[in-house]
Amino acid sequence: MRIAFFDTKPYDKPSFEKYGAKHGVTFKFFETKLNEDTVDLVNGFDGVCVFVNDTVNSKVIDSLYEKGVKLVALRCAGFNNVDMNHAFGKVHVLRVPAYSPYAVAEHTMALLLTSVRRIHKAYIRSKDFNFSLSNLTGFDLHGKTVGVIGTGRIGRVFIDICRGFGMKVLAYDKFPVPKLDNGDTIRYVELDELFCNSDIISLHCPLTDETHHIIDEAAIEKCKKGVVLLNTSRGALVDAEALLQGIKSRKVGAACLDVYEEESDLFFEDNSGHIMEDDTLARLITMPNVLVTSHQAFLTEEALENIAQTTVENIIQMASTNQCPNEVCTKNGTPEDCKTGKCF
Repeated sequence: MRIAFFDTKPYDKPSFEKYGAKHGVTFKFFETKLNEDTVDLVNGFDGVCVFVNDTVNSKVIDSLYEKGVKLVALRCAGFNNVDMNHAFGKVHVLRVPAYSPYAVAEHTMALLLTSVRRIHKAYIRSKDFNFSLSNLTGFDLHGKTVGVIGTGRIGRVFIDICRGFGMKVLAYDKFPVPKLDNGDTIRYVELDELFCNSDIISLHCPLTDETHHIIDEAAIEKCKKGVVLLNTSRGALVDAEALLQGIKSRKVGAACLDVYEEESDLFFEDNSGHIMEDDTLARLITMPNVLVTSHQAFLTEEALENIAQTTVENIIQMASTNQCPNEVCTKNGTPEDCKTGKCF
């Protein structure tokens, strides 16, 4: 099979070439993102492999369908960049539901520790041989309450890490995990209680119509003064302008972001020689209590291997049997993992 691979980065190639060679899948690597302007590159290919910032909207899907391409292999868990309703009956959409929950959860904790213990500031000072401790006072995580929104694989690993620090957990999920709530140190609560009683809030839920801007002005207003917000999931879970205002008003004590709502034209690229036109992101980055990393939470050797292996296996399963357990289909307008086999 020949697969057009979009938004290629140097770290993508080794794993995909290795697993592709094992299973007879040939990847053509394109640095450009898939969108309406680049979709003609798929001529002659059996499928496309895309990432979080590729655009698979209705026009792209129609173009793929017209060209005989019926396979969209996402090398990520999220599929909010795909028009799932329009995809149904035209293209099969496959994803990698879990590549390394540890990678994302550990990066989330790394951001939290860096922020609350001012490690980034101490590092910069020490490079100039400035060993003053002034303004580096942090706080203990032990005994603090963390609100975890989303208790899928990543959320649960993050909860385990937090419990290792002696933290109490308030969790929210539309579909609670049986037996996770122990009635004491881990409790499922409604969002309002989570907002009101959490010292730290971490987002680990998918981006849907319901979760879009789950952290907005109203949510921030309900939070404790000085709350620390963590987002390593999807940028649009947070209303960036509301977050900025929350920081300026001192309601938000710190924010750690690995994702950003308008990241698609910025993240994964070197923009150091360009003027930052996104005023909101530019202002957030200048804030002393904001940490921004460039959607790198997934980026570990183990995760890259798992992503490549699962993506290739998805492609092979769909090609050989016309079904795949990691297919995302649309039933009654709701995207879900296909459990029945063939979606069309």
